[in-house]
Amino acid sequence: MAKGEEIPRTNPAEIENLIGQIRGTNLDAGTKDKIERLLRTILSLVELLQRKNTSLKKLRALIFGKRTEKQQARQAEEREKPDESQKSDQALPPTSGDRDLKSAASAGEGEEKPSRKGHGHRAVSEYGGAKVVKCRHPQLQAGDHCLAFLCGGRVYDLNEPTALLQFTGQPLITATHYEREVLRCAKCQKRYEAPLPEGVQEERYDATCDATIALMRYGGGLPWYRQAGLQAMGGVPLAEATMWERCEATADAGLGVFQQLLRQAADGEVMHTDDTRVKILACLKEDEEEKGRATNTSGIVVKTSERQIALYFSGRHHAGENLAELLKKRSAELGRPIQMSDALAANTSVEKNVISGHCLAHARRKVFELLGDYPSECEVVLEAVGKVYEHEAGTVGMSQEQRLAWHQEKSGPVLKELKAWIERQFSERLVEPNSSLGKALQYWRNHWEELTLWLREPGAPLDNNLAEQSLKQFILMRKNSLFFKTEHGAAVGDILASLIQTCRLNGVNAWAYLVTIIRHKKDARRNRQLYLPWNYKREEEAVARAA
Repeated sequence: MAKGEEIPRTNPAEIENLIGQIRGTNLDAGTKDKIERLLRTILSLVELLQRKNTSLKKLRALIFGKRTEKQQARQAEEREKPDESQKSDQALPPTSGDRDLKSAASAGEGEEKPSRKGHGHRAVSEYGGAKVVKCRHPQLQAGDHCLAFLCGGRVYDLNEPTALLQFTGQPLITATHYEREVLRCAKCQKRYEAPLPEGVQEERYDATCDATIALMRYGGGLPWYRQAGLQAMGGVPLAEATMWERCEATADAGLGVFQQLLRQAADGEVMHTDDTRVKILACLKEDEEEKGRATNTSGIVVKTSERQIALYFSGRHHAGENLAELLKKRSAELGRPIQMSDALAANTSVEKNVISGHCLAHARRKVFELLGDYPSECEVVLEAVGKVYEHEAGTVGMSQEQRLAWHQEKSGPVLKELKAWIERQFSERLVEPNSSLGKALQYWRNHWEELTLWLREPGAPLDNNLAEQSLKQFILMRKNSLFFKTEHGAAVGDILASLIQTCRLNGVNAWAYLVTIIRHKKDARRNRQLYLPWNYKREEEAVARAA
């Protein structure tokens, strides 16, 4: 731009007028929508700049999205690749995930990140759903004479069979066409129809079909139209409406088990809660009429002494309200459970009898985002949190009381020093309270008791990563499918996603479990306790082992 040339200016009224003109053109609806969204984005940017309360960093994050810690770490590795002889003497910053925090904390100055053991191949024992076929030698058995010429020895079983793990492929859903011969008497006209093969039920949709559709939709996030497209390409077309009906039937079969999970979860010891937005089309009109209302999917992961239960609730209630409703089913003789969440009012404002703890990783993330602006101050907090997670890694195999004593001895002095440092920043006016760093440190001050609950309560977790990780299942569905049509559809998704995620958390084959629930629908309703993911008779797995 030449010197002295004026920058083109506009105002919101002109842009709104332009949007009105575009709506009246003959362009197709999709093009109009894209242009309007572009102009609305410009309006938002102009408004932010006029307020003068946003930084270039925030503006860049608004336009291009926030960079995650993993992305920053990957970019740092790529910058170091050209000169491998020079190794960084500073550990990579930890990520917000529990596992990454532990690994980063254990990497001190001058130490390389330990490489993962093994060659990347999975052990055969990890493929619990694989069909096992025993192969025997066609000529020899243990104790027979060796076939080698003039040997005379006898062979014996090494009990070390070699393994070939063979993978086969097929469409998600396959179909079998049974052509049944029909004979008719020429005199009396009586018809004789050939029976189906032994073991084949006279039903259109087998339990394995329903389980696969539900697992792909609510476990893998594959929307109906993509499943329908894959089926059509495989020569077995299935309509989207048909797949929805099969999932609805599967949810009906698992409803009793889901209700039993609610009762058991209510008696849990630790309850992780979090929310994510969800769009339910049937609720949009009411949301517009009553501003401020929105629909959420609440994820509640409950830890008991031996099990983990994942529950999802989609609708107008937030996580705090859903947890309060769940706790109404809690046994009266039990004490207060621990609720782990972030410090949002949606989690804390609802009256419920719990011991509140707040996510340490969430508080750490607020500081990490400012690392580029306040490197020395942020390093103090990040280093302290890294030590805490390093000590947490040493608690594997300990009882709750042993873990508490360990943290009180190892992590207690670290956080005591951190708290004193934070207080000194404000008392000595080393930080401006209204600055971004001041607000991040004030968050630590305001919620110190909840952030350090694990130093006082046995079994209290450090963070809420378990709930955030479980919600990724619904976030994936939201990205692929965008919305639920009705509240009933959302309820079906909640039931199936809860069953699938609970199987995941407890190491249970989710597909085989759904097949069992569908095939024994009536018995699962009468004997709900026997059909919980950790109690049910694994029919499909037993058949595979027998084969």
